[in-house]
Amino acid sequence: MTTRRYLVVFLFILGGTLPGTPFEFSAKAAGETPKAVLAAQIRIQGFSCNKPKRAARDVKRSKPDYEVWVLTCENAIYRVSRYPDMAAKVERLR
Repeated sequence: MTTRRYLVVFLFILGGTLPGTPFEFSAKAAGETPKAVLAAQIRIQGFSCNKPKRAARDVKRSKPDYEVWVLTCENAIYRVSRYPDMAAKVERLR
């Protein structure tokens, strides 16, 4: 009986981490697009981004564990440089 219970718990945990599971779809349904995430991050840091229009990754400036994005908002254009688990470096381009 206990072996069956452990197997059910293991399959439930494993199922929550596989791509294509309901957990993944709920995150996508929440509107977590790169432009929304970047706009929220720079707003937290004190920058204004009204109605984010697009976010394009700058491949030439990006490196492993260091992403550079160009975020276009209705009122400005920003270059956002990000290291994991750190505040972003934000430069206003226009």
